[in-house]
Formats: sequence, C-alpha cells, structure tokens
Amino acid sequence: MDRGWTLTSLGDKRIVVTGGAGFLGSFLCEQLTDAGAGDLIIPRSVDYDLTEQEAVRQLYADSKPDMVIHLAAEVGGIGANRANPGRYFYANMAMGLHLIEEARRQRIEKFVQVGTVCAYPKFAPVPFREEDLWNGYPEETNAPYGVAKKSLLVMLQAYRQQYDLNGIYLLPVNLYGPRDNFDLESSHVIPALIRKFITARDERSPEVVAWGTGSASREFLYVEDAARAILMATEAYDGDQPVNVGTSHEIAIRDLVELIAKLTGYEGRVRWDTSKPDGQPRRKLDTSRAAKLFEFEAATTLEEGLAKTITWWEDHSRG
Repeated sequence: MDRGWTLTSLGDKRIVVTGGAGFLGSFLCEQLTDAGAGDLIIPRSVDYDLTEQEAVRQLYADSKPDMVIHLAAEVGGIGANRANPGRYFYANMAMGLHLIEEARRQRIEKFVQVGTVCAYPKFAPVPFREEDLWNGYPEETNAPYGVAKKSLLVMLQAYRQQYDLNGIYLLPVNLYGPRDNFDLESSHVIPALIRKFITARDERSPEVVAWGTGSASREFLYVEDAARAILMATEAYDGDQPVNVGTSHEIAIRDLVELIAKLTGYEGRVRWDTSKPDGQPRRKLDTSRAAKLFEFEAATTLEEGLAKTITWWEDHSRG
C-alpha cells in the first residue's frame, strides 16, 4: 500500500462495510485488512435489505459496530439511470436514511458516507469545487441518483449539529478497474468500452458503436486509489464538509475511446451514435481539500489503470 499506510486508531474497531463484497468495497476491505483492521462485517443483501428500516436495525443488533462505512448503492451508467430513475432515488435514499438514523440511535462512533460526483450541478464551474455542490441541478439523466446521495450529506451535517454524530462525506469521481461491472446493460463507460472493443477485436468486427458525440469529458479514478482514499479519510478526517476524491485530470470521451481501442489492439473504426446522450458536459474535480485534510493523492495514471483493467477482463471473460 502507498506510503506504507497502517491504521493507528482503527485496528481495534468493529467496522461494518456495506457494499463490502462489491467492486469498490472488495478493494477497501482488502486494504483495511492489510492495514491492520481485524474485525470487518460485510452484510449481504440476501441477509439484510438495507432499504428496510427493520433490516438495518437487525444488522446493527447483530454486528454491534463501532463504525460504519456505507458504500452500498444501486447505480449504473447513463442507460441504467434513464431506465430506473425512481428505483435509484428510492434505494439510495432509503439505505442512507435508515443507516444514518440507526447509527445515531446506536451511538456509532463514526459514519463514512461515500457519495457521488453525479451530485454536482450539470454546469458546475470546472474544476468542481465542493463549494459549488448546491449551485444548480444535476445532469438530468442521473439527477435522481445524485440528489438522493446529496441529501445524505445534509442529513449527516444535521445529525452532527443536533446529535453529535461524527459523519463524514466523500465525493469520488467515476471509478474503474478490475472487478468492475462489465454488463453492457448497466455498466459505466470504461468497462462497457473495454468489453465492446475486445469482443469486436476477437470477432473481427469492422466497427464499434460508441454513445454520444465524444465531446464530453470525464475524470476517472482507479479503484485501488479510491479505496485508499476512503481508508485514509476514515482514519484521519472528522470534519463536516464534503471532500472530493479524484485525480484532477480529465479526458474527452473521444480520446478515451481511442486510448482503449489502442490498448485492446482493436483496429476497426468507431461509429458515434449521436442519438444517445453525452451526459454531463465535463467532469473534473478540485482535489486540493483531500490533499490538505488527509494527504490523499491518486497514484495510478489512466493508461496504467486501463491496462490493468483490460488484462483482468480478458482473463475473467475467458473463464
């Protein structure tokens, strides 16, 4: 782990990590264990439906945690967000609402809420600064998800003020890496493109269809860097202000497509389906607050991370 990070105050804590068996959660739990956290509880949805208050109460009664890191979410790419706006609002709002309320009731020592870059206004000044979070409405295709997540920041700040609940709120940018969701119906842009290009390469397809115009830009954070940021914030940050977690580097989707085509060895053409939405025009974070408050800086370049992700998918898809 970067900086030889070891836990100084979390080693004897019992920590519930919702979503701990998922994409980001699996890396976070590995890093927590490597850093000395010995008592992790990873609830599974088959045992605890976190959208139900009674299930959350039962989870806390069964696990008796000192701390909660809430990663669990219902989320997907542009297509999935357009198809499930009501479900995404309800599920993400309900999970956070019940987990935070019961954390207050059970006097949990610390609650770590992982939010989303989708909470930012559609036309926020670039780079996105935490102070701009409320200066406009999110991009329409993912607004229900983004607003639900952003409301949990308000809840944590209110609960800190009234109940002295130590809740922190992190805003990671788009994540990618090994173990990501590669289902073309619900995946985000990087795994979707990797799968499309590898399939097209292997089947010798003459073209790959990409959504939108390619003009939008995005910032991407490698999943292991994101996990390290959460670990460091859990250890060292106790403030009430939201904190961006990212790289501060953006790339146009058109350039991203060309880079993934190169790294996967695909030599055909790309056809842009301009009937599909681009989503938010630009995403790039100001990450100075994370560097100042808990010394986080991303370590993995986009090309390095893409190469690792492509290798993982090729190995995984072959069985």
